[in-house]
Amino acid sequence: MRQTALHGYDILGLRGMSKNNIDLILHTAAKMKALLQRGKKDMELLSGKSVAIVFYENSTRTRLSFELAAKYLGAHVVSMSEQGSSVAKGESLEDTLDTIAMMAADAIVIRHSHSGAPTVMASKIDVPIINAGDGMNEHPTQALLDMYTMLEYKGRLDGLKVAIIGDIYHSRVARSNIWGLTKMGAQVVVAGPPTLLPKDIEAMGAQVSSDVEYAIKGADVVMGLRMQRERQSAGLVPSLAEYTRYFGINAQRLAMAKGDAILMHPRPANIGVEISADIINGPQSVISRQVTNGVAVRMALLYLILGGGDDIEDID
Repeated sequence: MRQTALHGYDILGLRGMSKNNIDLILHTAAKMKALLQRGKKDMELLSGKSVAIVFYENSTRTRLSFELAAKYLGAHVVSMSEQGSSVAKGESLEDTLDTIAMMAADAIVIRHSHSGAPTVMASKIDVPIINAGDGMNEHPTQALLDMYTMLEYKGRLDGLKVAIIGDIYHSRVARSNIWGLTKMGAQVVVAGPPTLLPKDIEAMGAQVSSDVEYAIKGADVVMGLRMQRERQSAGLVPSLAEYTRYFGINAQRLAMAKGDAILMHPRPANIGVEISADIINGPQSVISRQVTNGVAVRMALLYLILGGGDDIEDID
């Protein structure tokens, strides 16, 4: 089995990932999803491998998605959260991960509130690190599953218009999607309150607008982002009601996109704030499919990093 360019590598973000590797991950995810649809959940592709999942932030979808992905591939899985661990006693992140690495873990999946934490750890520990979200920096696996979902429905990424609406400034999901989508040839337009738009977003390749209707008009994909209520208390928006009035995605605004546009959201969603109840489960919504695709994408990453080869077509 020939090793891929990702074998033994860290997955820290999409900013530094090549288009070829993104293509490889998406192609492998399609194969993994096909296997899942055939009911194959007891594969031995990673038999004998161990995956440690270390989350310093609460999560439901991302944690369970990684756990199921590893188990479906036949790997051993151990999970750790900050609560109930030695971190509560003052143990440093480096000490924690070093301990896990010395216990012969083959890969470590980490989620942390500090931007750059996975990158720092990857420079200190000789075990592949997968970033499951770090501060306001990146969330690469979420963006990969978003792109895979777009590819499923649209058949391409090149040339798509993707509108991302909401709190762009604090969103690691937005940043990873911008890095990834623009590399794949998509046009990304972001819209949100001026106080929630980072100054350097255009340098990343996205077009910026303070007019949500302009951003959505003619879009192939409309993606809402969670509007965190603490932004209002920090004075970044006058009120949630005003935010919804000017930037909430509703049926009227969604109708400005292309007729076959899809609606996405990384969840959890504040229904009635950034997205209205009548469209979140409507015919254009693929939000539930994003969750399903997250398992296939994370299976693909673990397979490629821990043992997969470029003979992926031979898997059955």
